[in-house]
Amino acid sequence: MKVIICDDQDIVRDGLELLLKLEADIEIVGIASDGAEAVEMAMREKPDLVLMDLKMPVMNGVDATREIKVKCPGTKVLVLTTYGTDDWVLDAIRAGASGYLLKDAPREGVLSAIRGTVEGKTYIDPSVAGKIIGELSGTKKKPAASITGKLTQREIEVLQLLAKGLSNDDIAKQLFLSEGTVRNHISSIVAKLGVSDRTQAAIVAIQHGLG
Repeated sequence: MKVIICDDQDIVRDGLELLLKLEADIEIVGIASDGAEAVEMAMREKPDLVLMDLKMPVMNGVDATREIKVKCPGTKVLVLTTYGTDDWVLDAIRAGASGYLLKDAPREGVLSAIRGTVEGKTYIDPSVAGKIIGELSGTKKKPAASITGKLTQREIEVLQLLAKGLSNDDIAKQLFLSEGTVRNHISSIVAKLGVSDRTQAAIVAIQHGLG
């Protein structure tokens, strides 16, 4: 899998580079020190994933994520942050980030998050997940009918499990479907809801009381 590292701190970039170079299935195709560089590299290299810092000069991680998702929709963005209570958490997810990882995560946690995100899973660090759920739970729920009317009954069932953070494999087992069928349902859900990916679909589901 092709990965770009984007962080304005030398020590973080160097540490991630050393970590990822040890993995046979991961190829580093670019190292950026700000969001603008990351966008340019993503357009050129078409990576599977960008490890994206948030607070950087020139262009921050939220804006860079938004541009990458527009210009390179096949590229996943896994956000790196120092604090799980960062106020930019929801902004990054809304911009199209597929997951959120704390910089002090253990080695195996970082690798698992990278591989899982590339495979299509949503990775949210537990401490960050609490903030996201808390923020969404504190907002007034929108009528569920405004989105359920666009979906089939099976798609609604898949969306509800997606909103609970289940992987494709877990959803398949719970609904007695193949993983391929689940992937097709999620693609259909994403298209019908007009969102960019499964993470966005999960947020919409929670906002409408389906999570």
